[in-house]
Amino acid sequence: MLIGIVGKPNVGKSTFFCAATLAPAEIADYPFTTIKPNKGVAYLRTRCPHLDLGVPCHPRNSACEKGVRLVPVELIDVAGLVPDAWQGKGLGNQFLDDLRQADALIHVVDSSGSTDAEGLPVTANSHDPMKDVKFLENEMDHWIKGILDKGWEKAAKQAHLEGEKVGELIYNKMTGLGMSMHHILAALREANLPEAPDSWTSDDLMKLSSLLRKYSKPMIIALNKADIANDETLKRMAHIEHYMSIPTCSQSELALRRAAKGQLIEYLPGDEKIKVIDPAKLNPAQKKGIDYIQSHVMSKFNGTGVQQSLETAAFKMLDLIPVYPVEDEHRWTDKSGNVLPDTHLVKRGATARDLAYKIHTDLGENFIRAVNARTKRIVGADYVLQEGDVITIISKK
Repeated sequence: MLIGIVGKPNVGKSTFFCAATLAPAEIADYPFTTIKPNKGVAYLRTRCPHLDLGVPCHPRNSACEKGVRLVPVELIDVAGLVPDAWQGKGLGNQFLDDLRQADALIHVVDSSGSTDAEGLPVTANSHDPMKDVKFLENEMDHWIKGILDKGWEKAAKQAHLEGEKVGELIYNKMTGLGMSMHHILAALREANLPEAPDSWTSDDLMKLSSLLRKYSKPMIIALNKADIANDETLKRMAHIEHYMSIPTCSQSELALRRAAKGQLIEYLPGDEKIKVIDPAKLNPAQKKGIDYIQSHVMSKFNGTGVQQSLETAAFKMLDLIPVYPVEDEHRWTDKSGNVLPDTHLVKRGATARDLAYKIHTDLGENFIRAVNARTKRIVGADYVLQEGDVITIISKK
């Protein structure tokens, strides 16, 4: 799974990325610090089933700390977006192309209103961050429409004459943008456009483009710099239509993760409290910083919001659940004896056969049955997977 970190310049995108991944990225207080996209790995937290089995696990594609399974997800931090980026302004074309394969987006917004539309510093609360949400929607909609527009009239007429379904026409044009037929059909249903695609107007294509963006690039809002934002602004932006919004302080998260790495504090991403290991080791500046983060961030927002943003994107917006395929349903191991070796994220509602295909095409095509390792019951191909399921797939040899 790939999550894109997006937003205008100078709002804390790269800080968010570094805080989530501890991967190096250039951070500075001016626009276009990020030129080439940064890529890294963050982790989602979920309860590890080894706690129920009563023996230690041996993860291969994930990690486990104190009973918390850490499931990796890939992040990409792209260049900041400015108005009219879809026309090539700033680094717009590069920004949009870098997002082609993203499954979901986290839009980092400067909720303190201290950066203008171009990402330049201004007086706090002088810029309305709500405008940033609308402008990013607009840029992505125009980007998608630009792809649809190319040769649309000719392709639509030919599709109409040859009886090609409009969904297939759009799917072929959207190749490379990570759009599934499910996304396209959902957008077409909601758009409710005239039956003949060659009759669609420019406004019709814009409406469809907006819905294609909505379904194929779902997005949450990270209200960054929440510790210095106006409370009224945070309340207003907590209820943006069609979005989930999370107060976020990525700079605080980065400071905490670095302090934990330096063994000054005990802290895991997503924690709501900070535990200082040895107060005597902290210099006055470090103590002041930790006290500020605890009082102005952790206590106020129940965390820094970075981990919460990632997990909201994966578990709530994309509606993914973790499942654990094993070969031995009695010991919950693979053929090498590793306990609960792999974690897979699947869409809620996925079936045992879907999991088999996700592991390997041959396993899906030769599927016979599955076993729910928790209950030891045989289940069929259409068994709907539940969060935390431990599953053995049985197939033809």
